Amino acid sequence: MMESKIKISVRYQETDRMGVAYHSNYLIWFEAGRTEFFKMLGVSYPELEKQGYFLVVTDAQLSYKSPVTYEDSVEIVARLKEMESCSMVFEYDVKKSDLLVAHGTTRHAFVNAKGKVVKIPSAIIEAVSAACPGSD
Repeated sequence: MMESKIKISVRYQETDRMGVAYHSNYLIWFEAGRTEFFKMLGVSYPELEKQGYFLVVTDAQLSYKSPVTYEDSVEIVARLKEMESCSMVFEYDVKKSDLLVAHGTTRHAFVNAKGKVVKIPSAIIEAVSAACPGSD
């Protein structure tokens, strides 16, 4: 199974008064992992948007296991969990060293510029099939 990995250092502005990474930042980190996943496929968000395709989040799930603090280095691992005709589900692990600190998923629908749900572009299906045999 193909997965992307990206390291992030927790910045001061991402923490709350207690010095712990604020909960909403995890979704931003998920996006960084997902963007890296698409880059590994050879697909860029800006190019998709130029072609009239947009990904919208339709569901997000997140479980916190252990806190991270200012200047901690975390690794975001993103994997494609599911692909249907018009949507994709990604799964994420946020790790500090080997410790799992958060786990989650996001579902994304493909829509056109008018917000109408559309089928996943064939270029993405082909890239996923080539990179992740058995994922289509």
